Amino acid sequence: RRQRQMCIRDSIVDDSVFMRTILKDIISRDPEIEVLGTAVDGIDALAKIERLEPDIITLDIEMPRMNGIEVLQKLRRSPFAKKPKVLMLSSLTAEGGEMTLKAIRLGASDFLLKPTDLRKVRTIEEDVVGKIKHLVTLPDEIVKKPTPGTTSATRSDKADTLVLIGSSAGGPQMLDTLLSMFPANLGAGVVITQHMPVGFTRSLAERLDSLSALHVKEAAEGDQLHRGLALLAPGGHHLEFTHNGSAKLSLRPSVHGVRPAVDVTLTSLAEHFGDRCVAVIMTGMGRDGTNGAALIHLSLIHI
Repeated sequence: RRQRQMCIRDSIVDDSVFMRTILKDIISRDPEIEVLGTAVDGIDALAKIERLEPDIITLDIEMPRMNGIEVLQKLRRSPFAKKPKVLMLSSLTAEGGEMTLKAIRLGASDFLLKPTDLRKVRTIEEDVVGKIKHLVTLPDEIVKKPTPGTTSATRSDKADTLVLIGSSAGGPQMLDTLLSMFPANLGAGVVITQHMPVGFTRSLAERLDSLSALHVKEAAEGDQLHRGLALLAPGGHHLEFTHNGSAKLSLRPSVHGVRPAVDVTLTSLAEHFGDRCVAVIMTGMGRDGTNGAALIHLSLIHI
């Protein structure tokens, strides 16, 4: 038997014997993950979750007797001493899809699109293993403060200090880690610009909201900057702010080949908030964010 430096306990839930076999082989190859068992549908899954107490389950959506959405609903209400994190693995969980949003709202931890051509399942091996390892690093329970207003800031909750985060390729998992570390009493507003196309940022915002003590939402026209609130630039739109902290969405041409662009958001906030901003540029390629971060830096050294 192989030596395991750490042991992540995983279970696989899928009605396809082919998928269960391939996934078990893929996941078991990693010496840090132990596959405790497999389940053929939701009813079978709940019984085995209660008995085996896995850290993670990979969960299909379309299954007989009880589907994956119903499993999430049952888990949410269950008295289990230990509830696993859930990686949705289905042909129905394309990012931004309604089924994905529903799964996240019901407690799914992450999602991965299953190849429609089952002969290509092994192409997702790195993603499956990577997501499983990432999920066990995230906190199990999040305690949130009451939801701050998002249309009219009051004197008590208006953000006087801002944390500005820009990221690109590889960003979503890094955002998971960073935002899960922020306390509910951070005392600052947060603005995030992640390179993503239209339709993808809504599910990302809901996922981050489920992981963070802060409230995270996809930014809308007129949203205000509040302490304890993180606004995520919507895919396909630049996100800017007025002098009073009101969000403006723009369809102006791409900058650095992307929209939303980090530089657009940072430049806007540097102009109006200057030395009250902290800029964080994370993973990715290219130069987007360089100019905006320089403007933030200049505002700090000229106070």
